[in-house]
Amino acid sequence: MSKIVTALLSFGMSGRVFHAPFIHIHKGFTLKGVWERTKSESHQYYPGLHIYRSLEELLADDEVSLVIVNTPTNTHYDFTKKVLAAGKHAVVEKAFTTTVAEAMELRTIAEHNNLFLSVYQNRRWDSDFLTVKKVIEGGKIGEVVEAEFHFDRYKPELGNKDHKEKPGPGAGLLNDLGPHLIDQALYLFGKPNSVFADIRTLRRASLVDDYFAITLFYDYQRVLLKSSMLVKEPIASFIVHGRKGSFIKKRSDPQESLLLKNVAPTNTNWGAEEEGDYGLLVYEENGATIRQIEPSVKGNYGAYYEAVYQSLIHGKPNPVKASEAIITMQIIEAARASNHSQGIIKLT
Repeated sequence: MSKIVTALLSFGMSGRVFHAPFIHIHKGFTLKGVWERTKSESHQYYPGLHIYRSLEELLADDEVSLVIVNTPTNTHYDFTKKVLAAGKHAVVEKAFTTTVAEAMELRTIAEHNNLFLSVYQNRRWDSDFLTVKKVIEGGKIGEVVEAEFHFDRYKPELGNKDHKEKPGPGAGLLNDLGPHLIDQALYLFGKPNSVFADIRTLRRASLVDDYFAITLFYDYQRVLLKSSMLVKEPIASFIVHGRKGSFIKKRSDPQESLLLKNVAPTNTNWGAEEEGDYGLLVYEENGATIRQIEPSVKGNYGAYYEAVYQSLIHGKPNPVKASEAIITMQIIEAARASNHSQGIIKLT
């Protein structure tokens, strides 16, 4: 089996929780090293990793062919551009960049140099979202006319990450959780015709947006995406209404909580939800109303890296193309323009 020698650009929560475990267990990857400027935290989990003390040192390593750009959003453009300039493939954390123009430039560089460029949208492989996808594709609720996706938290106190809490490119909730919700909507329904958004700052000490409500307008569908840092008791995170029925599901994918506890994603029951977290499916069939609990699909973030492997080694489709992430960035920019003008913004 051909090996993809891989390096991470950081070993914070993103590297430790969402990337390293899945790269480490995949037989097609070799996780060679991590860029850590002064610390050596990666050795607590992977003692044999090489620690690069500078980006230049990492990029000069000819063995490394794939670099995971999992640093703060405001660094993505600069670091990814350097990775591509070094002739290496790149996986970039969400949000892809801070502007559409930056995202488009990176795509162009990758295409011109025949390099793989993908954006890590792991929430496509959440158990709850995969279950919503299965229900819609199953057809029991009929053609979808309305959907509402939430990604809510209760964090009234400010966090300690300046790149999220202090004003600047890439800061705020819209750039943090917005890409997850927007990508999920795009994956299911495609690019909308127009966007309307309300973006607010609710926490008293906050200097950045910590609430948003975005409506995506399609020909006949409406999709509402909401996120807030002041939701003590969340409602269902996925509400989908079709012409023949509805599906209601809370956000309950177990993977992140397990990974935070350093549970390796190796057992056969990985990503399985508890039965009490299953969603409610209600639909009409032969004139009767059917109400049933819908078993959840297992989540698996490792499927993203399996798709990356298949793309790099066997030429299979890129699991999250730069072009898809560019549309996400277009919607984020349209949302900010809508909030500023209090009007509906058409997408081109």
